[in-house]
Amino acid sequence: MKKQIAFSAVGTLLTAVTVFFSAVFSTASPSKSKYPVFGVDVSNYQGDIDWQTIEKQGVKFAFIKATEGSGHVDESVRNNLENIALTNIRKSCYHFFSFDSAGETQAENFINTVGKEEIDMPPVVDIEYYGDKSLNKPTSEDTGKILTPLLEKLEDYYGVKPIIYTTLPVYFRYVRENYSDYPLWIRCTQFAPDLFDWDFWQYSDKGTLDGYNGHEPCIDYNVFSGTAEEFEEYYAI
Repeated sequence: MKKQIAFSAVGTLLTAVTVFFSAVFSTASPSKSKYPVFGVDVSNYQGDIDWQTIEKQGVKFAFIKATEGSGHVDESVRNNLENIALTNIRKSCYHFFSFDSAGETQAENFINTVGKEEIDMPPVVDIEYYGDKSLNKPTSEDTGKILTPLLEKLEDYYGVKPIIYTTLPVYFRYVRENYSDYPLWIRCTQFAPDLFDWDFWQYSDKGTLDGYNGHEPCIDYNVFSGTAEEFEEYYAI
């Protein structure tokens, strides 16, 4: 119990620190020598993407939005998957988690959209607050009843544990205790998440590159936790 209280206190403190740094400091800037493998994540907001131009700017991996909830499919996912296949960029797709629909049908939505042969890294479940969820937080128990079957069904189909993308507040509330054995992609835009065992780090949502024309002028920047050689071996599927 004391350990749980301690972890909870750490979570509360880190969340408060995140808010403070958001208000005071600019985005984080990872060391290129420490984290040489650079990537992006995209959705329909980036519009038409010239992936060959993106590749020329040092992008080694990309996470592409595919689905949301039990019914929504991103308008650009097909074009993105077809065009990124013409490059050497390693790619996967992500599913935006819904607290409001069954995990099984959410998994079916993703599986029906993204073929096994279309990605070469694990699929991603993006779990973060939306709407009023940050004010009216779902319980861990209710969330687990949706998230667990979603993750399990994706693992059964793709043959590898999905990556979980999340923010600090959501990580401490839902992910840390029950899903710590899943690969972690953490959003932390003010400082390095050195206290976490992460695989991918989204360090900026203010990046800009050449090669896309959507109404969102920025693109998210990410790094892999290891070396270029380690990345080549990372959960290839």
